[in-house]
Amino acid sequence: MIARLKRFLQKIRQEKKGVTAIEYALIAALIAVAIIAAVGYVGTEVGEKFTEVGDQLEAAPPAGT
Repeated sequence: MIARLKRFLQKIRQEKKGVTAIEYALIAALIAVAIIAAVGYVGTEVGEKFTEVGDQLEAAPPAGT
């Protein structure tokens, strides 16, 4: 199994298209990680803001008084 994997990787290294495909895959993976991190951070910030607004609405006096 490992020998087959080594042969496969050697074949890919020899082919220019294979190397380019791997490079694009790595770039896409890095972009995906960056997007996931950004969405996680922004999601947390938005959640905190909604909680803050909700707390302020609960503390506000009823309308019309």
